[in-house]
Amino acid sequence: MSDAVDSETEELLTSEPLMAHLATCRDGRPHVAPLWYRYEDGVVELVTTGTKLRNVRENPKVALSVQKDEGGHAKWMVTLLGTATVVEDETETRAATRKINEKYGVDSDAWDENVLVRVDVGSASSQTYD
Repeated sequence: MSDAVDSETEELLTSEPLMAHLATCRDGRPHVAPLWYRYEDGVVELVTTGTKLRNVRENPKVALSVQKDEGGHAKWMVTLLGTATVVEDETETRAATRKINEKYGVDSDAWDENVLVRVDVGSASSQTYD
């Protein structure tokens, strides 16, 4: 477990397949997009392409937000701040894609054109709601 992510927050991040929202910077403005992710030991893995990938290559400082809702009411939220690294290794990208796709219940080879991005979490905050 990362020092930045306590055990309760880590449990929330790994509890079920929820969408994350990745915030990057484009032309000095924020760009936020939903995506699938996998968290383990202070590192978020995601596979992506297009604008998100281009933005990470230009500025590796990112934020991720994950929220669990039930019937339109927030149950909990997690915000992560970190530094992204684009991993240009095809074998590692394929392995990460399989793990993420299995988490979300889709064919393990789907979206094989994406590129692996790892986010080292620098800080985390979470909130649970009654």
